[in-house]
Amino acid sequence: MAQYALMVWGPSEYGEFGSYPSAEENAAQLEATGAFTARLRDEGSFVFVNGLAEASASTVVDGRGPAPIFTDGPYVESKEYIAGLWIVEVPDLDEALRLAAEASSACRRKIEVRPMGGE
Repeated sequence: MAQYALMVWGPSEYGEFGSYPSAEENAAQLEATGAFTARLRDEGSFVFVNGLAEASASTVVDGRGPAPIFTDGPYVESKEYIAGLWIVEVPDLDEALRLAAEASSACRRKIEVRPMGGE
């Protein structure tokens, strides 16, 4: 079994309803992603899930020099950032991609799939 990160891409700006255009759309995706996560748990492929604060809340730390440098905000400027992620443990990439397609439908966002570890 291998672990994969299913990373949710979302817009860089959050509004009144998070990154969704209405309260109804936000509620619908929360219900759908909750059901998806529950199914991952039931099937035994669930490892971890969580959302991330908006990109502007991040701090970049560069400790490569004699003293660390701390910079507010994301490292790169972009219109989309990673907004959350699931970590799943599945037999192979094909299964991770299948789950990513379901996750994308549930949260109404693009999903980046990346193997974890040295595999």
